[in-house]
Amino acid sequence: MARSLAERLQAHEAEKTRLAQKGATLEASKRKARNRKLFETGGLVDKAGLLDLESNALYGALLSLKEGASGKEQVAQWAALGGRAFSREARLRDEGKEPAVLTYPNPLPKDATKALRAAGFRYSIVLQHWEGMAKLDDAEALATTHGGIMRRINAPPAAQPQPGQDGQTEEETPATNGREDLLSRTEA
Repeated sequence: MARSLAERLQAHEAEKTRLAQKGATLEASKRKARNRKLFETGGLVDKAGLLDLESNALYGALLSLKEGASGKEQVAQWAALGGRAFSREARLRDEGKEPAVLTYPNPLPKDATKALRAAGFRYSIVLQHWEGMAKLDDAEALATTHGGIMRRINAPPAAQPQPGQDGQTEEETPATNGREDLLSRTEA
């Protein structure tokens, strides 16, 4: 069945509209990716301690870096240096911290959840607890402030009591296998 000229024009206009929308979506996606890269770069400039440089000095420094960036060996050296610096910072940030789980019998007020997030904890909807890396004394204080309990994850073997010792039930025993152990106890 042959379509009329009006129907073909209408179909053509609909296709033009669809392509225009797709083009706009792609442009928005590119813009978001570029903005993310710019924010990351600005963060790295700040992290390197260069944010306070005068704009001309910073631009000149970046131009001199650009000249060295053409050599693969130089870029590999920079990548290694940056990787070591990130690792060192992560190690220092997590020094003395251990994985911990905080559970509360009741929902927490907004100020309590804000404090937990500020301390590096995140809420697991599936497991219904807060988890994160923290110094155990700090985690214990956060837990007891709102009537919760703190459990240590991956505790050293010597420090872990066996199930049933000291009147503890299996649920009260610290986890030994991280998340897998928590999942298996939750499913039981």
